Amino acid sequence: MGNICRSPTAEGVLRTHLERAGLADQVEVDSAGTHAYHVGEPPDPRSQKTAVTRGYNLSSLRARRVATADFLRFDLILAMDRSNLSVLREACPPEEHRRLGLLLDYARDADDEEVPDPYYGGPDGFERVLDLIEDACAGLIDELRQRK
Repeated sequence: MGNICRSPTAEGVLRTHLERAGLADQVEVDSAGTHAYHVGEPPDPRSQKTAVTRGYNLSSLRARRVATADFLRFDLILAMDRSNLSVLREACPPEEHRRLGLLLDYARDADDEEVPDPYYGGPDGFERVLDLIEDACAGLIDELRQRK
C-alpha cells in the first residue's frame, strides 16, 4: 500500500534469494505502493529490524508509487493482498491484467492467500510477514527456473 513494510521486504528477500540462486542478473526486481503515503521514505524500521535478523538489508530501498509504465516494464506485478490487487487492476490497462497476481500464489507451505499488513501490530506480525514472503519468494524462484 505505502511501500514501507510488505513490498520492500519482498523486494529485499527476492533480491537476496535470486543472488543465491545465480539468477540476479536475469530478473529485475522492484517494489512500489499503490498509494503515495510514504514516497521517498525508507522501509519501516520494524521491517528493517526483522529483515536484518534473517540476513536481508532493506536500508537502501525507498518507497515509490506504482507508475503507469510499470504495467509494461514488468512481466509480473504481485500484490500483497486483494485490496491492493484491486487498485492495480483499476490502474492497469485491461490487456495487461495477465501480469497481475498475488505474491502468495507462489507460496508452497502457507495456507494464507494474502500477506497481512503488519503496520499497526507488534513484532510478531513482521515475523509472520517475513515467513510468508520467504515461502512465496522460494516458490517464485522455482517458477522462474521452470520458465528458463
